[in-house]
Amino acid sequence: MVRNDGVSKMIVAVSTSGLKRAKWWEYLLRFVLGGAVTAGAGILAKKLGPSFGGLFLAFPAILAASATLVEKHERERKEEKGMGGIYRGRHAAGADAAGAAMGSIGLITFAVMVWKLVPVHNPWLVIAGASIVWAVVCSLVWFLWKRSFLREARVDTATKRN
Repeated sequence: MVRNDGVSKMIVAVSTSGLKRAKWWEYLLRFVLGGAVTAGAGILAKKLGPSFGGLFLAFPAILAASATLVEKHERERKEEKGMGGIYRGRHAAGADAAGAAMGSIGLITFAVMVWKLVPVHNPWLVIAGASIVWAVVCSLVWFLWKRSFLREARVDTATKRN
């Protein structure tokens, strides 16, 4: 969506329509790639220790499959409407990857809290508190990214006008 001032704006929303468009083999691909990443992390943990292997469990296991499928579905949706969908598909896949990166920052915060606090406090309270902190950190990162992105877009638009 482009506003009157030329600034591109992406609206965050939940949509289940993608579940209907996905084919069975796409779910299988996500499952297999996610399982392969998880198994790889397990092998690394066994050979090099759980601390090292645990680092790889934070990798968004289905991100690679998800990004390609998001791009494909978005491109097909635009092409059905008679529009070129290549740019939109890549933009949607990029937004999906950016969201995964932002979520990973929250996940790292969650992991550090659990790692440091579980040995000395009630595990249920630590996990509950770490979950709240995860949600706050993810929201804060998203808010800061959105604010920075919009500021850069406004500067770019103003520069083009002058």
